[in-house]
Amino acid sequence: MSIKLGCIADDFTGATDLANNLVRAGMRTVQAIGIPGAPLRDEADAVVVALKTRTLPADEAVAQSLAALQWLQAQGAEQIYFKYCSTFDSTPQGNIGPVTDALMARLDSSFTIATPAFPDNKRTVFKGYLFAGDVLLNESGMQHHPLTPMTDPNLVRVLSAQTSRRVGLIDYSVVARGADAIRGRIQELMEEGIEIAIVDAVSNDDLLALGPVLRGMPLVTAGSGVAIGLPANWGLAPAGAASQARAQGLQAVVAGSCSTATNGQVAAFIESGRPALALDPMKLAAGEDVVGQALAWAEPLMQDGPVLIYSTAQPDTVRQAQHALGAERAGAMIEAAIARISVGLVERGVRQLIVAGGETSGAVVQALGLEQIAIGEQIDPGVPWCAGYTPVARDDISIALKSGNFGARDFFTKAFL
Repeated sequence: MSIKLGCIADDFTGATDLANNLVRAGMRTVQAIGIPGAPLRDEADAVVVALKTRTLPADEAVAQSLAALQWLQAQGAEQIYFKYCSTFDSTPQGNIGPVTDALMARLDSSFTIATPAFPDNKRTVFKGYLFAGDVLLNESGMQHHPLTPMTDPNLVRVLSAQTSRRVGLIDYSVVARGADAIRGRIQELMEEGIEIAIVDAVSNDDLLALGPVLRGMPLVTAGSGVAIGLPANWGLAPAGAASQARAQGLQAVVAGSCSTATNGQVAAFIESGRPALALDPMKLAAGEDVVGQALAWAEPLMQDGPVLIYSTAQPDTVRQAQHALGAERAGAMIEAAIARISVGLVERGVRQLIVAGGETSGAVVQALGLEQIAIGEQIDPGVPWCAGYTPVARDDISIALKSGNFGARDFFTKAFL
């Protein structure tokens, strides 16, 4: 099989977000959990390789990304897409800059673009500054992210700190004039020695104008928004909405994200009267059987509808836990606990599972042994239901991998309707 677009995503929710946009724009897309070790289950125009590299040391993120690139090239991928979060977050050392550098070098690419813009989810870039809704990124709650806090909304400045390459800007005065103007600006930047350009985009029309400019560019780096303009480069047009029968069984939500959006979704679920259980990292650290207690709590309640198990907390509470346990230890303990809880829930009959948070989703998907997932109906922009085989259930399950910042306030309730 020869694929058109080979994608490398730096976390699992982001991979699903990208695959969802590609499917909606007309590409048959398979999402692989890690580098595939077995043949793909379905024919595909695009393959999204989901990695868990966003918070890894830069050298490890680079090594895994290059291994994914090698596999995609072996499948005949005509273009490579490095997908990061629409909040452009990573550690101060990377991974975005180092991985981009390594991919450009391996592909012998002299120029690429970078834009996390995803207007459908209110992520826009103007004059090189990233906005989340109506506020700058550093005022959106992302400044409190426990692993990748974002305190600078200037993307040229953020990326320049992570790469030795010169970073420039294609601002809105150019983008608004369309594809030819963007091409002209790229030529100017290349003549100035710029190798990576942040691209402004405040609407889907901007991303669609950018799409044809990217035809034949060896490497594209972006959030998932740019994906809506790429399938047309291969003569593909948007098809009907993806649909698949949802697996039948019990329903549950596990949430590890501490984002503002997920905090609101947890509150809305509780306000709806559904049962919810908060995990205490201090009890985990003390060696209590928090996982067993959570499963014993959930088992009788799931018979009457979805339950929520969460570690989501307000920034002050997160900081207290990090201070007491260390940020890495606290995060790793919670991820591992939620992954074990998810396995237990599936063993007890859950077949519709929502997972909130990129790092959490990575841990859960790996614990469930999911290797490939198919994209189904969209719940909210960037978050579809997916289907995949898990050896835990010896069957397919339906799973939604939700980025912490995505989804409406009622996401956890309406997703099961």
